[in-house]
Amino acid sequence: MRRRILATLMAMAMTASLVACGSSNSPAASTPAPAASSAPAASSASQDVPTGVEDGVLTIAMECAYAPYNWAQPDDSNGAVPIVNSDSGEYANGYDVMMAKKLCEANGWELEVMRLDWDSLVPAVQTGQVDAVIAGQSMTAERAEQVDFAGPYLYASIICLTKADSPLASAQGISELSGTCTSQLGTIWYDTCLPQIAGADIQPPQDTAPAMLMALETGMVDFVCTDMPTGQGALIAYPDLVLLDFSGSGDDFEVSDEDVNIGISVMKGNTYLRDALDSVLSTMNADDFNALMAEATAVQPIDG
Repeated sequence: MRRRILATLMAMAMTASLVACGSSNSPAASTPAPAASSAPAASSASQDVPTGVEDGVLTIAMECAYAPYNWAQPDDSNGAVPIVNSDSGEYANGYDVMMAKKLCEANGWELEVMRLDWDSLVPAVQTGQVDAVIAGQSMTAERAEQVDFAGPYLYASIICLTKADSPLASAQGISELSGTCTSQLGTIWYDTCLPQIAGADIQPPQDTAPAMLMALETGMVDFVCTDMPTGQGALIAYPDLVLLDFSGSGDDFEVSDEDVNIGISVMKGNTYLRDALDSVLSTMNADDFNALMAEATAVQPIDG
């Protein structure tokens, strides 16, 4: 992975906001193309931007704080990989890491994981600091103006979480929700979904998904909005929570596919890398994604 000084300085200077995390119930391609057994020669790419994997290393970025998508842990148990910019020698694991390992194996690359803040992910791809972001990003039109997307690499749904002893625990739709609520900053959960709840008293957003869950657990809010994988992982960390899934009720959140399909972002115009990733993802379907997510959820840290 190239790390030019200019790219690093640009990454530090740029600011950008991300719109969402999420996934959907859309089906995967019914006639997948075969996965590549190794990466094609970089010289065959017809494009004006670097492929990012000329050295045989795919460098990806994630928060390492968004279980079960990704998290940091102290060792390499359960297939975790080193976080290259961790001062304390931590390792990254989770659904995003597991998926990245499959993509690298199919294309003959080595994997390198970098930890970055949520708002730094898109700028890191734009400047070439990293080759791709695999971090639970939804494939919104706004974000697609800044990066290109491979995928989706997961489909899920929007849900809410509340305490098991809360009056909201029996809610059958969003019209039955009321009280204080929050979600993560810069996500469709906060920007698009919570405003659809007429009875919501929306509190300031939380910087991270763990902070969002802690706000609920400590009683700062009555409920939170997130996606299904995050909710399922939260139930492991906080057994006193319940998951509210309103899908199919007719009283659910209204979201578009672009809001809730999760993809992998690469530098704008990097068709070589996008196509190499899609050649693998196109061989997988929703059941494959869900099975891998179940593996990640089963091994996530309890405090993840």
